[in-house]
Amino acid sequence: MDIRELFTKGFGYPPEVVASAPGRVNLIGEHIDYSEGFVLPFAIDAVTKCAIAKRDDGKIRIISAQKKNEIIESNLEAIAAKEGSAWSRYIYGVIWAMEIDSGLDIYIDGKVPLGAGLSSSAALECSLATALNHLFHLEKTLPELARLTQRAENEYVGVPCGIMDQSISLMARAGYGLLLDCQDLSTRHIKIDFASRSLRLLIIDTQAHHALTDGGYAKRRESCEEVAKIFSIASLRQLSMESLLAHKTKLSDIQFKRAHHGVSEMLRVLDAVKALEAEDFEALGQLLNQSHNSLRDDYEVSCPELDLAVDTALRSGALGARMVGGGFGGSAIALINESDAGAVSLAIEKAFAKNGFKAPRFFDSLPSDGAKVIS
Repeated sequence: MDIRELFTKGFGYPPEVVASAPGRVNLIGEHIDYSEGFVLPFAIDAVTKCAIAKRDDGKIRIISAQKKNEIIESNLEAIAAKEGSAWSRYIYGVIWAMEIDSGLDIYIDGKVPLGAGLSSSAALECSLATALNHLFHLEKTLPELARLTQRAENEYVGVPCGIMDQSISLMARAGYGLLLDCQDLSTRHIKIDFASRSLRLLIIDTQAHHALTDGGYAKRRESCEEVAKIFSIASLRQLSMESLLAHKTKLSDIQFKRAHHGVSEMLRVLDAVKALEAEDFEALGQLLNQSHNSLRDDYEVSCPELDLAVDTALRSGALGARMVGGGFGGSAIALINESDAGAVSLAIEKAFAKNGFKAPRFFDSLPSDGAKVIS
């Protein structure tokens, strides 16, 4: 049963608009979007679909295929007061940020794994924003929608995320990664073709599920903003590695480590673009390794499951591997030879079992298209 049929079954009449938006894998450039850095994500083929229709009574009714098809009901007044709980706040936040003044029936069908660091929240936000933009003829540009959905997550949900996840979910192109300048949202599509070299990017969901509302994410962003204030700059984007090292004594140990990750990760993103354009996948692999080490040691957002997945992949022949997403759980990626996929996956499964961890899940995805109106 497709989402139009599900909407009709749930609400008793057909939807007016159906839209979809994908999750993402960030190839490299972690925890630097909120410091106005460069990032290099691509969209995956797992998407969230959203079907909507207007109501004339100010009510907001939501059904999720993943929540036993129960109807959650609210209204525009409650949304204006920033009420709501748990996952529904992502939906209410988008309605609030886009200043929608009509009641709505909304049906959600999300296929992006939750808590896996693959940006299921942005897929939800961007599918709804795309549908609303079409239904109400708002004519918002993709960068404008990215800013609005980021605002929803920052100010309504309370997650101080950067702009990367929403941007790639909206702007992705099949076969390409998106080099995104988080300072001005300018973009350049970078071809990603691992298959031509018989390579695969293995995505490893550790099933150590994370939540970015527990404060760890916010504290790291605060550290970066503190460093920017000390150096009298707008963000870490304006801080060179030479200046950071020369003035290390201005900072606490924690501030220095956080800034060192941010500044070095921005440089790695640009080096990764060069490696992709030169089809130098060994160099790309080394950059992935350096990124993980920095996230583990300087930013301290890894966890035992992520470290074990990365270390085991590398021992099994991966060219490079690293954690992805906000950290504290979620997924890792490993750049591997196509012929090694089974052996690498099996080695990670065995390592997780030996350490008493929940069995991981594996999948891969070619770079896919961004959000779109389906009907």
